[in-house]
Amino acid sequence: MYNLLAVPTMTKPENLESHGRHIILDYVGYTSPKKDDGEWILGIMRDVIANSTATEVHSHVTQFDGNTSPLGFAAVVVLDESHFSAHCYSELGWLAIDCFTCGSADTESIVRDFTDILQDKIPTLKATQRKTVERFLHD
Repeated sequence: MYNLLAVPTMTKPENLESHGRHIILDYVGYTSPKKDDGEWILGIMRDVIANSTATEVHSHVTQFDGNTSPLGFAAVVVLDESHFSAHCYSELGWLAIDCFTCGSADTESIVRDFTDILQDKIPTLKATQRKTVERFLHD
């Protein structure tokens, strides 16, 4: 069995180019202004993608009812360029965002536009972690 924890974190060597970018964000202080918050977040995600250079292929949301996992949702917009997802435990106020695009799609602007909308609607929202990884490294 391959031990993923043993794989070292790699920084992008200066002599390699990347063909993609992967951004992850963790937020605390999430409180939904809508009852059906998964659909609400998915709508924001889809609007942000529609106004970006990325191309939506499919979208879906699953609401968690609190029986198997805490109340919340998982939402994803599958992109021609990869994906944009949100995972939330709303009772705990936790929201995680994962945006990976390749090619010329602008991952930074997708995440920035989404964050700007959310912070305007949810003033208590605070980012606690952000990581950016260059992907598809090549000569």
